Amino acid sequence: MPPEDRRRAGFKDRTRLAAAREQLLSAITPHDRTERLRLSLADGRVVATELTAPAPVPNYERAAMDGYAVRAGDTVGASDRSPVVLDALDREADCRPDGAVPVHTGSEIPRGADAVVKIEEADPVGDEIEVFAALAAGTNVGPVGEDVTEGQLLYEPGHRLRPSDLGLLKSVGCYEVEVYQTPTVGVVPTGEELVEADPEPGEHIETNGLTVSQLVDRWGGVATYRNTVTDDESALRAAIQRDLTKDVIVTTGGSSVGERDLLPEVVDELGEVLVHGVAIKPGYPVALGVVEETPVLMLPGNPVACIITAQQFLRPALKQAGHMSVEPVPMQSATLDRKLPSEPGTRTFARVKTSAGDGDSETDAGDEENRLTATPIRTGGAGILSSVALADGWVVIPEEREGYSAGETVAVEHWEALP
Repeated sequence: MPPEDRRRAGFKDRTRLAAAREQLLSAITPHDRTERLRLSLADGRVVATELTAPAPVPNYERAAMDGYAVRAGDTVGASDRSPVVLDALDREADCRPDGAVPVHTGSEIPRGADAVVKIEEADPVGDEIEVFAALAAGTNVGPVGEDVTEGQLLYEPGHRLRPSDLGLLKSVGCYEVEVYQTPTVGVVPTGEELVEADPEPGEHIETNGLTVSQLVDRWGGVATYRNTVTDDESALRAAIQRDLTKDVIVTTGGSSVGERDLLPEVVDELGEVLVHGVAIKPGYPVALGVVEETPVLMLPGNPVACIITAQQFLRPALKQAGHMSVEPVPMQSATLDRKLPSEPGTRTFARVKTSAGDGDSETDAGDEENRLTATPIRTGGAGILSSVALADGWVVIPEEREGYSAGETVAVEHWEALP
């Protein structure tokens, strides 16, 4: 569509959020770059190969209790009234017939022993041990491989490593791991009115690029935060081409249909615009494209819209590029304290502040979640950045609703807790 026609048409036909995201993700092929890391550097990284245990854990039979290692057959007939008397042996000795070797939890079972009598079921008397319980072979003995068997599959490709995973890998003798390289993102703020500090009238301090870069780092990517690019086709074209080596390019500003909103035209010239205009509020001017197999996400310049579209599009795009799963947004139930309107056919993201309720109602009693109250901070104002910083989360109003009434129970999404 020629620029003048696009500007006249505006955003009369907006793509539903789910469809827009599906089109974007269908154009992203996860990268295949890997690297080998020491475990101490692998927390949060994504496994690139199957990981199996080269050795069992434990690799020896161990005592499951403090007590005495014995031969089970030597305890036949032992009871509280008629103990079996065994010879007390040294801690380092093998267990010979009619002998008992002291052991502690986790220590290796002495050669010759096949059971452990608990310390409370035995009584040392001089050079002898009285045993008050008859044992079966294997009683209180942890077998080889009780925790992990040799050759056991531990993790499949795509698993994101946690600290507990690293401990398990070290326990089986894996000290390095093959992981996918961290996906890279070029972050390009645009707008001739943007400055880094001391704005004059008509100028604004650039914040979107900083915010998006930090979100990329939190979501498991590596951001390259570029200098602001002015609203000039040649400069924008060069900025896009410079970052085609990245896994994802994200721009902020210049995505709408005004005279200075040149990015969709530039991307369409270099590649293809998949979606321009999505049925969400705030954030409908977002545009999604591909240039030379690199996804280009053109986020709106209004700060709130930029953050919402980053969460809705950049996060899943980044996760897919880097072989990472998309974790669900943490949610909490709350009761609205006033009406929350929305536009039918548009998915609305309303910022709210939560607070503890009074807990007076029968419904609230003993239910911590239902005692939360959600207060809308602002239902509009895509440029009011403080409304996000002061919010505890947002309430998502689906396309088929015309809002929520005061007193309704809603789900508050705590999006800033997202990994």
